[in-house]
Order: sequence, then structure tokens, then C-alpha cells
Amino acid sequence: MKVLQLGKFYPIKGGVEKVMYDLTTGLSQMGYRCDMLCAACDKDEIGEKQLNERSKLMCERSFAKIKATMMSPSMIFRMWKIKDEYDIVHVHHPDPMACLALRLSGFKGKVALHWHSDIIKQKKLLKLYKPLQSWLINRSDIIIGTTPVYLESSPWLKGVQDKTVCLPIGVPPLDVDVKGAADLREQYKGKKIIFSLGRLVPYKGYKYLVDSARYLDDSYVVIIGGGGPLMESLQEQIEKSGLQDKVKLLGRLSDREVSAYFGACDLFCMSSVYATEAFGIVQIEAMSAGKPVVATKIPGSGVSWVNAHKESGINVEPKDSEALAGAFRRILECENTYNTYSEQASQRYWNMFTKTKMIENCIEIYKNL
Repeated sequence: MKVLQLGKFYPIKGGVEKVMYDLTTGLSQMGYRCDMLCAACDKDEIGEKQLNERSKLMCERSFAKIKATMMSPSMIFRMWKIKDEYDIVHVHHPDPMACLALRLSGFKGKVALHWHSDIIKQKKLLKLYKPLQSWLINRSDIIIGTTPVYLESSPWLKGVQDKTVCLPIGVPPLDVDVKGAADLREQYKGKKIIFSLGRLVPYKGYKYLVDSARYLDDSYVVIIGGGGPLMESLQEQIEKSGLQDKVKLLGRLSDREVSAYFGACDLFCMSSVYATEAFGIVQIEAMSAGKPVVATKIPGSGVSWVNAHKESGINVEPKDSEALAGAFRRILECENTYNTYSEQASQRYWNMFTKTKMIENCIEIYKNL
């Protein structure tokens, strides 16, 4: 069985690319030939790289990025050239470039469509892409979703439920920087640490997380890691509200710093407000470290399915700062309650969201094709 993962770009900048890369390396380590074809974000990444004896990464030149899509005509040519080498093409949506490359290649084998999310923000692009997207849905032999919620709620998949299957994302357990975590605990001695991580963009709902600190006493500190266009406006919000001692914006963090903050925090918060947030990989990273999660019940999103309510954490209505604060207090102000949530978060990770489980389940999906 020879498989091609098709879509997005490299190096990894988000959840879709991470899933593609983890499937590529994971399947090849299990003995299957699995390659990855994508566009290159950086000039230095253009070309072919051998990942291991059964796997290679093909990064094609791109000339522009339009509405989160890398424009890479050479990706189309490469797909046409290699189409006969594979039994299955696993295409990752949304990525119009990957869909176009598959359409023009004339590939005759099986197609697995990984529906990571609907196109929500780029409405003008969707009008142009809609015919191609419809072709892809009809052409696919199986449609894979990361949560049952998203598969059931997507308006584009209403007529094809008979060929959908759920494959939850899985990640390796977090390798916590123990010393770094201890140093941070000392730095914030006596504080209950709430950590969040992601790009500072509107759909992440960080203005509501910042505002939640108004409903918390001085024993709490909210720490947000990640850079993005809202950094300045969020800092202004913090200063205008007099929350400088309660809310910290860290900017971009290294992998080592991320692992230290995950280790040091008491709980993790995902405050996203729109279904653009379809899964939330950072939630399962937090669970792997035994951290309870407070997340939001976004209509049509799988976020609140990943964080099982009153099991691995608490889910609240989006855009509700006071509800976020109330959930933090419910988990953190009773030791027995906290320990229960912590243990259950860890169990949910090991039961459902390991990388090994994702790879094994993906192999079964391919075999059924």
C-alpha cells in the first residue's frame, strides 16, 4: 500500500500541516510507503527531502500566498508526474491548490478526503472554489473528519454521510521541561496559572480571556503565548483595564518554552469563538500533561467534543468572560475537584488522542478502501 499525503505547506505552521506530517512519518514507521507533497513556505525548503527509508517530503516552489493558500503551479506538475506511484491519495482540505493538483493529475486510485474544516472566512474564494470543492467531495472514496460533530454539522457534507468516518487527531505525549516548569512556578509563586497558546487573531477570542481576569482575584495569573496581529490591541486592553499584574502576553515561544509553560500551568484555556477552530490540538497537548481544560461550546465545532464537559474540563458559552472565570474557579478552588479533572484529562488523552492510536486507526481506514 503506497500513500501520498497531499496539501498545505511546509514548514509546519498549523494543525493541518502537523497532521499531514505526523501521518507521513507515522505510517512509514509502521512499514508503509507514505510520502508528502505540499508547497514550500520558505525558499530554503524547496526540493525533495528523505524523511526515512519509506518516506520523502516533496516541497514545491510557490510564488504567492493568497487567502491562506500557497500558489504553486509546480505542485500541479509534480502531482501529474507521480500519480501512478500511489494507491491512495490522502488530500487535506481546505487547500484549493491541492484539490486542483489532484483534479488535473488524472489520478485513478482511491482518494481519502480529510475534511479539517469548512472554508468560513474567505467567502469570495469559496465562490470560486465551490465547483472544485464539489468535485472533490464526489470524487472521494472516504471523507475523514477529526470529530463526529464537525462531520455532522458541515453543510457541505450533508448528502455524503454514508462515506464519512471520524479520525481524531493524535499527538505524542508532551515532553515537559521539568526544570523550566519549576522555574516558572517559582516566578509565579502562590499564583494559580491559567495558560493559553495560539495566534493572536480574532477567532481565538483572546479579548474575552483577557477580560475574564476582571472576575478573578489576585491569586490568579492568565498567561497567553503566541504572536499575531492583535498583540498591540490586546496589550492596550490589558493596560486600560489595569490588568498588568494578572495578564501576561508572551509573544512567540520556543518549543522548550511551550513545554515549560504547559508543565507549570494549573489549567489550559481555549477561548475561541468561531468554528474556524475545528478541533484545537493544544487541548490534547494539555491533557497529555494532565492539565484540565476550559474551552468554549462553539456551534458546529468539535472543540467541546475534544474537551469532554465535566470530564477533562469545563465548556462554557463563547464570548462570555464571566463564564470563563467561573469555570477557572470551579476547577482550581477545590483540591479534590482539581485532582479529579487532572486525572480524567490524562485518561481521555491516553484513551483517544495519542499519535499511535491515530496512525493505527488511519491504517484501518486505508485497508477498508
